Amino acid sequence: MIEIFSREFIYLWYFFSIQFEQIFGFYVLGIIIGSIISVFGKERIHQLFSSMQKKKFGAFGVIPASILGISSPLCMYGTIPIAAAFSEKGMKDDWLAAFMMSSILLNPQLIIYSAALGTTGLAVRIVSCFLCGIVAGLCIRLWYTNRSKTFFRFSAFEEPENRDTDPNLLWRLLKNIWRNVKVTGPYFLLGVAISAAFVRYVPENIIIGLFGGNKAFGTLMAASIAVPLYVCGGGTIPLIQWWMASGMSMGSAAAFMLTGPATKITNLGAIKIVLGFKRFALYMCFVLLFAFVTGLVTDFLVWQ
Repeated sequence: MIEIFSREFIYLWYFFSIQFEQIFGFYVLGIIIGSIISVFGKERIHQLFSSMQKKKFGAFGVIPASILGISSPLCMYGTIPIAAAFSEKGMKDDWLAAFMMSSILLNPQLIIYSAALGTTGLAVRIVSCFLCGIVAGLCIRLWYTNRSKTFFRFSAFEEPENRDTDPNLLWRLLKNIWRNVKVTGPYFLLGVAISAAFVRYVPENIIIGLFGGNKAFGTLMAASIAVPLYVCGGGTIPLIQWWMASGMSMGSAAAFMLTGPATKITNLGAIKIVLGFKRFALYMCFVLLFAFVTGLVTDFLVWQ
């Protein structure tokens, strides 16, 4: 029995080491760049979004709003109070929807992590998240007709405390990096460990059957399992990386990368408060439908 455990530990450590070496550089770079943007660029991003109120973009305003949402380094509980402040100043609901939707799905740190998935995987993630923000904003603009009331209910949220206040800029950056490592590090290691376990114990033909055979079924399966499985963006990269190497289609990966962050438990709690039950149900349907369609389109384009 001891020999069996010892052998399995050696195998798992070997696969863990390979996965860790492949992605650790992206993790470190993502932490550093994410912290730099958070400390030195966050206020500028929010100022740019606020300045949009003076522009007459109309429906096209969802485009820069989605870009700025991706650029923002804040988590969901940091984004919502910022959006609430913009809403009080008269920011349009469709622009807010585009900003928050894309901010939920992607941030500068996660972009760097996703580079580990290759050029195509990174491009698919950025483009799909950008388009998801645009479509969410357009849906609000087209179908929410009660202009006398805001679509969102921000009353339960207050402006978050700014912890980047150290007068020494270097210390401010280092403290932000350390907070990032404390929050994301355990999930990153857990993701690598789970990926190593999959490599050791899950045959590749099962992955191909789930995510790489029938494109529609694989996309639907990826979108569905992302709901309970997705905990941290950086932690899922090793898993997606191995699934793709084992036969997961790019469309299935895209569906997983959309549904996962959009339905992460911590995000859903905040979204439920802001939207209320009926609009929250519509949000879930929108996310799953958009992820499914994006997966099918991605598989068609990549296959072509």
